[in-house]
Amino acid sequence: MDKILLFIPMYNCEQQITRVLNQIDKGVRKWVTEILVVNNISTDNGERAVIDYIERNNDLNIRLHRNNENYGLGGSHKVAFQYAVENGFDHVIVLHGDDQGNIDDIIPYLDKGIHRQSDCLLGARFQKGARLQGYSAFRTFGNKVYNALFSLISREKIYDLGSGLNCYSTKMLKDEYYRWFPDNLTFNYCMILASVYKKHRIIFFPISWREEDQVSNVKLFNQAIVVLKLLKKYALNKKRFMSEDHRIKLIDNYSSIVVKTSNK
Repeated sequence: MDKILLFIPMYNCEQQITRVLNQIDKGVRKWVTEILVVNNISTDNGERAVIDYIERNNDLNIRLHRNNENYGLGGSHKVAFQYAVENGFDHVIVLHGDDQGNIDDIIPYLDKGIHRQSDCLLGARFQKGARLQGYSAFRTFGNKVYNALFSLISREKIYDLGSGLNCYSTKMLKDEYYRWFPDNLTFNYCMILASVYKKHRIIFFPISWREEDQVSNVKLFNQAIVVLKLLKKYALNKKRFMSEDHRIKLIDNYSSIVVKTSNK
């Protein structure tokens, strides 16, 4: 049986995090060995909401960590990836804590063993069969343009540069090639480019995606400039891109503290 870690990054998701945890029904539990919620120094009461959830649901194998500083979304991934490798997990499923994605979308692929046939099984909001709710036509168009640009440069069909539902094999994470990637929201973009460069087996699958009461941390214009610069660097010198440190702040150790665990 696969040993799978469900990693839920959380930043100011007080209103959504309980809904995300409630997605973990019997169909999900049969696949998930442990749930790791990583709080990236939220300024709301999201951490309290998770603690209360753990106390009410002690049958779940769940643990809540808090980063020792605000590492960003990419930094939280690094915390979880390191934990997964060190604790002998076979795969890491990433489900964002803002309740935009639905973990049920990945279960049929786990049931069919598709995750064992790939290094990364990536949720795609813009692939045929995907279902978008409350997502603007402007943002959809912009994302499709970026997908086309990344596909052109990488020579690999890219359906999404970074949704909130992905699955990674820990075998591909053991050499920590991702450690030098940005700690911000562009972390996933670099992950995809690296997977293409390293010839990882990539499989995309369509997902459902909704925007309701979530608060976006993305400044669209600034993000667009940063993404284009990253893509340009990769296009000009792929080998250098892979060896270069893309972080703004250099961090030696992406560490966290244990806030709460279930008694299971």
